[in-house]
Order: sequence, then structure tokens, then C-alpha cells
Amino acid sequence: MKLPISVFIITKNEQLHLAKTLKSVACVDEIIIVDSGSTDKTLEIATKFGAKIFQHDWQGYAKQKQYAMTLCSNEWVLNLDGDEVVNPSLLSAFEKIMNENKVDSVRMWRNDIFINKRLSTLSKKANNHRFYRKSKASFDSSQLVHESANVIGKEIFINESFDHYGYDSISTITNKSNLYSTLKAEEKFSKNKQYSLLKLIFVFPLFFFKDYFLQRKFFSGTRGFILAVLRSYYAFSKEAKLYEQHQNNQHKK
Repeated sequence: MKLPISVFIITKNEQLHLAKTLKSVACVDEIIIVDSGSTDKTLEIATKFGAKIFQHDWQGYAKQKQYAMTLCSNEWVLNLDGDEVVNPSLLSAFEKIMNENKVDSVRMWRNDIFINKRLSTLSKKANNHRFYRKSKASFDSSQLVHESANVIGKEIFINESFDHYGYDSISTITNKSNLYSTLKAEEKFSKNKQYSLLKLIFVFPLFFFKDYFLQRKFFSGTRGFILAVLRSYYAFSKEAKLYEQHQNNQHKK
């Protein structure tokens, strides 16, 4: 019997990891794919796994996910990216949570796969909020990147995880960081956030200290050091691009 869960995924050219993603949720009742113009084998893979496919012009991450969520038939929904894989124990935890019917949303660990391996278990993991009741969830369209559903009701954290392959290589992280830092700077500028010279000077070393030492990336050896540097540069890029936005705006006047 299928789990009464709708998985929704927004896609564009996700052929690299999508088969792993869809295979990991084969036991759910419904898989919704909202695609914005894939030219690779994304739709072929989605069809093979029985997903319901909808074409929708790109509206931005939050709007695209909001649209995808409205297409879901089940009350409980799971938001995944096309490079994320659900572990069996996580699905078992979801089933128990639905049967107990006491909460409205669930937060869980994320295992980042970087250069073919998970980080050390001693390094601090990220966590994400991905499983919730559709009727109580919505996405804020003003969030241009790092969007997460706002859910009314009781949230719990569970000691379970999913695997994330979106950081699988240095080039992948670099490309994503360039895009995301631009979107984040645009978002800040639209909300009248001001740049700070002090922040530009200190954001890289402070973020590196936090990520490498406080979040214990040093336990992950050379890979942990490289990842901490890349993430620190992303933090710097957001501030540098916010400064650039203000300078370009002044130039137009």
C-alpha cells in the first residue's frame, strides 16, 4: 500500500540525480514534477517512474514551489529537489507521524554529499523543513532563493535524514553560489537592505571560523576545508553583490 504522501519537485535539466531521487520515494502515492523547460532526459526519467508532469514557465523558486504544491492531491506533502534522496528510515518516520496525527510539519537532517562522500558524522549537518500539511503551508514569493514553506501549526524535529547531491562537486557549488548570491543580493536590495564595509571585510573570515571550527568541518579533512572556503566565499559574494546593486543604482540616477 502506498503512503498517502504527495512529493513535489521543481525541475530543469535534473537528469544527473533524478532517477535516484524518484526511486527513493517509489512507495508514496503521488509524485508531482513541475518542469520549466528541460532539454535533457529529465522528463523521460520522470515518466519512467510514473510521475505526474506539468510544464510551467519559470516564476522563481518560491512561486514555482507554491504552484507545484497546489497540484498535490494529498494533505501531507514532501518537497524535494531533483538531487535529493530519501532514506527508508525517514519514510518510516513519516508514516508514524501521519498515523499519530499530532503535528503539522517536520524538520530533519540533510546529509551533504561532497566529492563522492558524506561529510564526517562529527561535522555539524544542515537541517531542512520539507514535510508538512499542505493546507497549512505557503511559500513567500519575496524569497528569491533559499525558500522554505511557512507552516502554521506545530513543528517537530526528527533525528532522521535525507541525502543531498547538490554539492557533489566544486564546479556545481561554484555555479550555484554565483546564481544564488546574485538572487540573494537582489532580494536584499528590493527590501532596502544596506551594504556595510565592515561586513564586507569581516564576513569571509567570520563565516569561515563558524563553518570550519564551530560547525566542525575540520573533522571532514581536506573536503571540509574546501567546503568551508567555498561557503565563506558565497557569504562574501552576497554582500559584494549587494554593494554592486547600490552602486549601479546610484549610477543610473
